[in-house]
Amino acid sequence: MSKILFVLTGSDHWTLADGTKHPTGFWAEEAVAPYEAFTAAGHEIVVATPGGVVPPLDQGSLAPEFNGGEEGARRIADALGTMAEFQRPIRLEDVNLADYAAVYYPGGHGPMEDLAFDETSGKLLIDALDSGKPLGVVCHAPAALLAATRADGVNAFSGYRLTGFSNAEETQAGFAPKARWLLQDRLVEIGADYQEGEPWAPHVVVDRNLITGQNPASADPAATEMLKKLP
Repeated sequence: MSKILFVLTGSDHWTLADGTKHPTGFWAEEAVAPYEAFTAAGHEIVVATPGGVVPPLDQGSLAPEFNGGEEGARRIADALGTMAEFQRPIRLEDVNLADYAAVYYPGGHGPMEDLAFDETSGKLLIDALDSGKPLGVVCHAPAALLAATRADGVNAFSGYRLTGFSNAEETQAGFAPKARWLLQDRLVEIGADYQEGEPWAPHVVVDRNLITGQNPASADPAATEMLKKLP
């Protein structure tokens, strides 16, 4: 049985352009679907956050409209209640990549606040990319890639085909006019080959050991792609 590292945001808010702190955290489906896929395949999950804080859940991600109705929302909430690893994270600063077979970053707006600027996370992402181990990053979590700058000043993900939450989706969600910056724009700025799919539909891009998903619906298929690369 291999260990898979989940790196989650430690932020319970996202600061908007006007200084308003929008409540957020990690997005439930993006954590639950891969967790269930990996554990069903016999893998062990270890959760890490900046400072080892318990990762905050974006409560909005439990709304029925995001989970196919009341029954789906209850199932996701119940699943989260069984995922004890999320209540006892390790410190991101203490992670030893050699202990893990793969690394996975779920989204939610939280990473836009902390992981996008976290040097420890950035170094881990560079090391994971260079190791050849499966590296999965979904929805808003590709914001963490912005911190993955090598010593020569070039972002490690420059030239990689990847995806992440699109400008169209941020607009439809109502946040584009309020945001300080948009994820798609920043990914293009670091030199990534951003691949946009239809809003809200599953869209996964695989380039070498990097597996990225555009939105919540992409979390499960991204996990499937990661499992294909695990022994």
